[in-house]
Amino acid sequence: MDDGHLFDVFSKQCPSRGTLEHVTGRWGSLTIGALYEGTLRFNELRRRVDGVSEKMLSQTLQALERDGLVHRDAQPTNPPRVDYELTPLGRAVAERLLGLIHLVEGRMPEVLAAREHYDSVLVSRGGL
Repeated sequence: MDDGHLFDVFSKQCPSRGTLEHVTGRWGSLTIGALYEGTLRFNELRRRVDGVSEKMLSQTLQALERDGLVHRDAQPTNPPRVDYELTPLGRAVAERLLGLIHLVEGRMPEVLAAREHYDSVLVSRGGL
């Protein structure tokens, strides 16, 4: 059953808004994209998501796990081993997110040209 019609992300009361923020925030989207490539340990994931702090990655993973997008597998070894992977829901979200990421990456020449034009117009108006 598709309950998607019961939720409205544009309503501030809707719980889907928080999940959308987790998925589309900088660290959430990069974490989901990295895990789409396969199961990773925390430090592997931290290296893959260049620039994320340990604290921020930990918070991001907890939020994504709570939303049912990431599975955390803690193995009782010495030292302990913790692997992270996408759930089936997480993979479905990642596929759509990666489509957006690839679109943005592929259109960056246009974005950079638009930025350059905007900045030059702004400077000519004395705005920068």
